[in-house]
Amino acid sequence: MLKINWRTAIAGSRASTLALSVAIGLYGAHAARSEEVTLTVALAANPQMQTAAKLVDSFYAKYPDIKVKFQTLPENQLRPTVLKDVATNSGQFDVVMIGAYEVPLWAEKGWITNLTQQYVTKDKQWHADDLIKPIRNLVSYKGDMYATPFYGSSSFMFYRKDLFKKAGLAMPEQPTWNQIAEFAAKLDNKSTNTSGICLRGIPGWGQSLAPLTTVINTFGGRWFDEKWQPQLSSPKTKEAINFYVNLLKTHGQPDAAKDGWQECLQLFTQGKTAMWYDDTVFAGPVLDQASPEVKNNVGFALAPIKEKAGSGWLWAWGLSIPKTSKHQDAAWKLISWLTSEEYIKLAGEKAGWGTVPPGSRESTYKLPEYQKATSDYADLTLKSISAADPLKPTIDPVPYTGVQYVTIPEFEQIGDFTSQQLAGAISGQMSADEAIAASEKKIKEIMTDAGYLK
Repeated sequence: MLKINWRTAIAGSRASTLALSVAIGLYGAHAARSEEVTLTVALAANPQMQTAAKLVDSFYAKYPDIKVKFQTLPENQLRPTVLKDVATNSGQFDVVMIGAYEVPLWAEKGWITNLTQQYVTKDKQWHADDLIKPIRNLVSYKGDMYATPFYGSSSFMFYRKDLFKKAGLAMPEQPTWNQIAEFAAKLDNKSTNTSGICLRGIPGWGQSLAPLTTVINTFGGRWFDEKWQPQLSSPKTKEAINFYVNLLKTHGQPDAAKDGWQECLQLFTQGKTAMWYDDTVFAGPVLDQASPEVKNNVGFALAPIKEKAGSGWLWAWGLSIPKTSKHQDAAWKLISWLTSEEYIKLAGEKAGWGTVPPGSRESTYKLPEYQKATSDYADLTLKSISAADPLKPTIDPVPYTGVQYVTIPEFEQIGDFTSQQLAGAISGQMSADEAIAASEKKIKEIMTDAGYLK
């Protein structure tokens, strides 16, 4: 008969149980570590995005198993980098910041995730109904959202109230471009190195062509007629382009062909220009970065018009999830946080209310702190967003949508080439008419190759 030493057996059992518990614990710790993910995020190097990168520790406190690696790039570098990633299915990025131009085109190609179907309808804490409708529409395709709007914006005029007063001028809330040209001539002061106006001149479909296209629209011009024939050399479009180029050459900042919004922001906040026409999103950074003399004298006016009213552009930078991301659930947690009411309040408290992402949520404009900080321009921003109509951007009928761009895949190539020619005109290497002729020739070739023209 086998005799069992129960003390030894129990001790052995306890040891085995302890060993098993330790093993399970180690396995659990390993499993927890294996669930940690790192999201690689491509962002545009705009002030509001840079604030987001600084506040990410608050996201980690909420989601400790998710880490974020930001790659912040200038717009002209961001677009080709992200396009290459999603078009080739390389899977480098888990979250990409894309603009209103890309959203419908990339959604149609199946490159980005349908956020409405995958997440928005299931996430009751995110409050999709709070989004400003025109901006929500910009990041949607066939009624579904494919990006969450980080901010929405239009365009308006920044100006120096003290310089206007000194020159005996008064800026109307809705100026005309003819008035702006007259103001620029009177405010241009070579002795103080202060230009009458600052405008984007640097090449890029999303750089100089953004403000220029709004000028084309309000002058009664258009990029294409209803049969996709290029219209750059049509009288009204040609007039608008010549106006923009000549205004920069005569009363704009020096070396304007190399300047984008970054340079104009710097020039305006340093008191080196009397007016600046650009994105409404820069109102907060202007007041945040300006010298005391400038800050106390900043005025805002609606986008200048000529024939067509409501000439400001309409734009949104959105956060999207490429189909190739292996961490889509974690990616949604990040982009829903970055575009939430919670984040907007955090950014206001930590970085200043004038620097929070504007134009995305209606609730932002109801916050007392935000109302106080943005009283000079918040209403004008909303008015500008509401006035822009991407479905009817021009006076004459057109086969395209988009206010400061044309929503066709070919516009990136068209816009980049045309803006290069116009930069040559701004810098004096050729005339505006020569730049127009060269651009229209190239556009016809592109549209023919793409099948729009025979």
